[in-house]
Amino acid sequence: MANILLFGAASMIQFTDILIWTVLVLIFIILIALIFWQRKVGRELADELAQLDKIEKHNIQNEFVLKALSIATWHMDVETKEVAYDNDFRERTNSWIADAAVTNGNINNGLGMLHEQDAARVGQELIALCEGKIDFYHVEYRVRIPNTDRVYWEESYATVSERNDDGSAKTIVGTSKRIDDRKNMEAALVDARYRAEESDRLKTAFLANMSHEIRTPLNAIVGFTSVLPDVQEPEERQTLLDLIHENTQKLLRIVDDVVAISKVEAGKDELDISNFDLSVTLLEIVNQYMSKVKTGVTMTTDFAVMPQYVKTDQSRLQETMRHLISNAIKFTDNGSIVVGYDEPIGGRIRIWVRDTGKGIAAEHRERIFERFFKVDEFIPGAGLGLSTCQAMAYSMGGSVTVESTLGEGSTFTFEIPIQ
Repeated sequence: MANILLFGAASMIQFTDILIWTVLVLIFIILIALIFWQRKVGRELADELAQLDKIEKHNIQNEFVLKALSIATWHMDVETKEVAYDNDFRERTNSWIADAAVTNGNINNGLGMLHEQDAARVGQELIALCEGKIDFYHVEYRVRIPNTDRVYWEESYATVSERNDDGSAKTIVGTSKRIDDRKNMEAALVDARYRAEESDRLKTAFLANMSHEIRTPLNAIVGFTSVLPDVQEPEERQTLLDLIHENTQKLLRIVDDVVAISKVEAGKDELDISNFDLSVTLLEIVNQYMSKVKTGVTMTTDFAVMPQYVKTDQSRLQETMRHLISNAIKFTDNGSIVVGYDEPIGGRIRIWVRDTGKGIAAEHRERIFERFFKVDEFIPGAGLGLSTCQAMAYSMGGSVTVESTLGEGSTFTFEIPIQ
């Protein structure tokens, strides 16, 4: 019996030892598994931290790029048409821009701020993107500045960033940027191109007209001069001399017109201001041209007050009036030519030349002040007179305008400040 008890006790001790060792082995295995699991979790945490750091750096870089390019980013929910700005780094050069606080909300809020000529076009493009008709949206448009008549230019890009299960657009992302400087540069380039083309056109017209207008009096001068030695009769010689003198004056006037308009437009000829009696000056010019008036035409004056002192550039005023009176004489075959001025109003005076000549057709009234434009190619002249008048008037702070009825006559008005 005692042996049986001893054997049972020994068995229990042996079972306990086995159980302890088993538990220890299991604990050891669990510890090893925990160590490996902890190392795996540590690596995953390190990767996540690295990704977070990369994302943070990426966001900083993106924000820097957006700031450097002055771009705003936004997104729109296609279903609700709600727009929200994520970033807004657009320039505010005129102290106002359509801020996110104003444009966030329904897309109609933003479209309502656009220029009326652009709103419908931009809305159609955005609808086409939402409906999947286009994959990419790029528009330029003008935004109205509230309580003013000014606008600024913007450029926007957009595309679909998220789609529904059926492939339809769910979210639109886009960017917006102010492009006033670029638009101003484009306008300047267009203007420069126009000026270059106009300069080329004027150069061609100048050569074509000058070659003809200069050749005509020059041929007369050369021809009559070569004949003069063979003419013995005093009266015939005097006639030839008069013709030579007349064509010399024509040639001189052409050259003077070219030089005058070139100086005025280049700003090389400064105003020479003086105080003089306008009525006396106009009477002198009228008397100079009285002998050139055609038979059947009378030339008179009509001055509102005498004397009328003005303070301006006398030589430019004289040159302008000579052109206007000469023009009236050239196109008036019968009737009258009246030179006059009205009483000054607001420090300005209107001088006018009224004739009963051929008149000017409506389609030609805007063009007659262009260089080398001639209503009647058969009438002598280089087509510089009225252009010279306009250039001189502008340089004096005034203007030259015309009122005319075809077949009834014309009135050219030369308005200038007199002080």
